[in-house]
Parts: sequence; C-alpha cells; structure tokens
Amino acid sequence: MSPARKPSIIVEGVRKTFLLRRSHSFKEAAIGWIRGKDVWSKKFQAIDDVSFVIDEGESVAILGYNGSGKSTMLKMISGVLEPDAGRVLVRGRLAGLIEVGAGFHPDLSGRENVYLNAAILGMKKHEIDARFDDIVEFSGIEPFIDQEVKHYSSGMFMRLAFSVAIHAELDILLVDEILSVGDAPFRAKCQEKIHSLAEAGKTMVIVSHDLEMVRDLCERGIVIREGRQIFDGPIEEALKKLAG
Repeated sequence: MSPARKPSIIVEGVRKTFLLRRSHSFKEAAIGWIRGKDVWSKKFQAIDDVSFVIDEGESVAILGYNGSGKSTMLKMISGVLEPDAGRVLVRGRLAGLIEVGAGFHPDLSGRENVYLNAAILGMKKHEIDARFDDIVEFSGIEPFIDQEVKHYSSGMFMRLAFSVAIHAELDILLVDEILSVGDAPFRAKCQEKIHSLAEAGKTMVIVSHDLEMVRDLCERGIVIREGRQIFDGPIEEALKKLAG
C-alpha cells in the first residue's frame, strides 16, 4: 500500500471582496451627488466561502467563466492577494505564472530579469548560473536576451517567464492562462514540460479556457461560479458541470 499523500494546498472558508468605484474623479462624484445618483463604491464578492484541499502530486484545474473568481483564487494561493476571511495554507516551494511579465523590470535586459525572477523564486546565484543556458534555450529568445524587456512582445515575456519558473526548484506550479499567449510549437513544448513535472510528483494548479489542455493535464477540476464553489471532482465531470 502506498503512503497517503500530504496536502500541498489547503483553502478553508475563503472570502474576497473588492470595492468597485462608481465614479473616477471628484468632479464626476460631485455631479452625480447633485443629480441624486449613488456615487459611492459598490462591493463585489469575488470569492465566497470556498474550501478545498490539493494533495502533493495532484494536477488540478480551477474552472469558471470570465468573472467567476478563479484567477482571484489562484492569486490568493500564490500570495499575491490575501483573503478577507478564511485561510490559505501552502506547503512547499511555489512558482506562479499568474500574469504575463509580472516581476519583470522593463528597463532591465532579459538576462538581468532571468536573475531577478529566479532570485524571487528562491534560487541562489550559483544555481541560476548553472541553469541559465537551459533557461534561455527553452525560451527560444536567445537573440534578444540582452535586449531591454520593455521592447519584448507579450509572447516573449511569456516564454522567458515560463522558462524561468519551470527551471526553478519548485514543489507547486500555478499557471493562469499564460500558455495561451505563445505559438503552437511553444505551447506544445510547455505542455510536455508540465507533463514531466507532474510525473516527477510536482503539484499543479491550472486556470485556462483551453479545455482540451485542461483535460490533457489535469485529473481533477474545481468549478467556481460567481465566486462560489459548485463542484470538486474528476475532470470530465467538472467540464460537464462547467458547460451545464
């Protein structure tokens, strides 16, 4: 009998609320007030009492239509956002591909940003030195590695960010729609690398509208609708619940 897997991510009763402004300037607010309009902010419940556990080595998709709260949930797992209520616990080293180019300094070169981003992910300089050539080769942007990244396309951002993340020492990989940016050959290479990480026992949490990719990479799906969790189970059943 194989030993029970330990949790990598625990989400308990998490809630997240944002304030949506009804006006964008003092003048607009004053005019609205004179006309008797509601000029104050409105609360938006992005995540409402969501709970789940993801064990080490699981590949899980967080599914939902635009505005459902899935990306907000992923950002709370990554630590980019904090929940207003409940708690998120993460065990292990985490690498997150949450937004294209996040963590890149526009005035630094691609080479300098590799070292910056890898350091943010916890890598030591000697580790980055040892893996630098592999990072650049995987990204496929060798001719531009010494160019300032403010001149990069979104696809080049994505290639370099993904390459740095997958060459870091990680236990958990979070991916939010970023694989949709690259061209088909690079997306295929990324999926192959994610498969190899999954086979190595890494934990994966993926947010994507590419349902075929989700079906291929994930064994389990968590469906969120209007901020509330409506399903947690096998990926095929999750995809049916999403469509229903």
